[in-house]
Amino acid sequence: MTVLEKINNPQDVKNLSVAEMNELAQDIRDAILNRVNTIGGHLGPDLGIVEATIAMHYVFDSPKDKFVFDVSHQVYPHKMLTGRKHGFVNPEKFHEISGYSNPAESEHDHFVIGHTSTSVSLATGLAKARDLKNENYNVVALIGDGSLSGGEAYEGFNNAAELDSNIIIIINDNEMSIAPNYGGLYKNLAQLRETNGQAQNNVFKAVGFEYCYVEDGNNVEALIAAFKEVKDASKPAVVHIHTLKGKGYEPAVADKETYHWHLPGFLNSEKTCDAGETYTSITKDFLLNKKYQNEPVIAITAATPGVFDFNPEFREKMGANYTDVGIAEEHAIAYASGLAKNGAKPVLALMSSFVQRTYDQMSQDLALNNSPATVLIYWGGISNADMTHLCTFDIPLISNIPNIVYLAPANKEEYLAMLEWSYAQNEHPVFIRVPAGELVSTGKADTTDYSILNKYKLEHSGEKVAIIAAGSFFALGEQVRAEIKQQLGFDATLINPRYLTGVDKEMLESLKNNHRVVITLEDGEIDGGFGEKITRFYGNSDMKVLNFGSKKEFTDRVPLAELYNRYHLTKELIVKDIKEVL
Repeated sequence: MTVLEKINNPQDVKNLSVAEMNELAQDIRDAILNRVNTIGGHLGPDLGIVEATIAMHYVFDSPKDKFVFDVSHQVYPHKMLTGRKHGFVNPEKFHEISGYSNPAESEHDHFVIGHTSTSVSLATGLAKARDLKNENYNVVALIGDGSLSGGEAYEGFNNAAELDSNIIIIINDNEMSIAPNYGGLYKNLAQLRETNGQAQNNVFKAVGFEYCYVEDGNNVEALIAAFKEVKDASKPAVVHIHTLKGKGYEPAVADKETYHWHLPGFLNSEKTCDAGETYTSITKDFLLNKKYQNEPVIAITAATPGVFDFNPEFREKMGANYTDVGIAEEHAIAYASGLAKNGAKPVLALMSSFVQRTYDQMSQDLALNNSPATVLIYWGGISNADMTHLCTFDIPLISNIPNIVYLAPANKEEYLAMLEWSYAQNEHPVFIRVPAGELVSTGKADTTDYSILNKYKLEHSGEKVAIIAAGSFFALGEQVRAEIKQQLGFDATLINPRYLTGVDKEMLESLKNNHRVVITLEDGEIDGGFGEKITRFYGNSDMKVLNFGSKKEFTDRVPLAELYNRYHLTKELIVKDIKEVL
């Protein structure tokens, strides 16, 4: 029997010897590798935090003592020690346990957490509420060094230092974000590592924290000693631990960026060959070509270069024309605005689920100042993702801010034309929703003048029903048109709107002549989205409008086919709804 098999709750950890804890660490790593190899997930962060998690549960008393995990990239070992090991050792139950902190699963989790730099703020709130109620327990926040580059982390530290009561912040310093860290703070972390925590410059002491350092953050004995020292402390304290990201799996240690998160099937497999041309590859080619032409282009990411395949080779080629701002999407938007205002050509790439972090900056710093930056939104659309990483909300968030032009290309040629126009123009902040899925090419160059805003493209002229299919759902629009022809015996009109931020009044008005129904298809939330703009246009007319997209809800790892059925996003269900209206 393995040691992990004996662990059913944190109390069981307290009964282990150090030797057994080290055996347990190996059991946990084996389980992590097995799960991620089977269903995918975060690998390097979880492998590196195993000993620290064991020591936390040995010293503290969860759930009375409350643990808050930043991003919760590193929550797998915690889950295994709190009654959820079945989600890591039994393949049939892997999908029962999410990859992030989740109170619905266990009393040992206190928040749903999937975005970065939040743990200190959340923990500060827990600690303050405890103090107001005159309760007595430890509040422990775990935050990675990469997360320290996010603005909320600074705000949280600043406020936590003023508590004058117990809050313990464990800084998991593995010298990495998802990719290498960027920013001045990391010079101080390096000084602290090099001096075994004794450097005169110490940002944590400077703002008011008690501080201790553990050089071997994968040594369970050293960690237990450090955590015992701060347990029940009456002042805010930082425990800075130096860990090895990917520990226990050599490929993850050697290539920390690639193995931060991984798809299944990586064990004993060969590296996949080149996937050919993709939307990410043509984006990189576009940016490199501008750089080689001595243009003032600058590609920007917020610590997630892998999402856009901005790999080390690309970053090296871009050189000074590339900035990773750290996990600081808010700063990235304002930074891009400043670059654009001073004549540079910023192209910022963001994942859809991180856009909500930038709302104030999009509105005030970018749109209000009408700075002509280009922002590329990746992975936008309905998916089977975890509830913390849904990409369905970007259209309502972005398309309703004045001055912003939000474009939805349906194919490679449109995407390239939109990129070229956005890069060259100086009138608007332009967002482009990079198509999700495989690259679609028409083989014909797009010669559209995108400076004529909100001009839709009539792809096929028909009657009775008009289909307005945006972006990656244009292909669904083509399927619906064919299904209408087959089932109802007439040709429907098919329109590619391309603009998500406005309506083509002339085209919509013309549809009134020989159409009874207009349907809109968008790969995202309907509420506040593109389709509602069309509905509003026809509000005082006899035209019937049906909007198809996702509901306003947080879904959690729901299969995509199930969601498409729920939202009537199949050609059969859409035509059924059209028949009922007709």
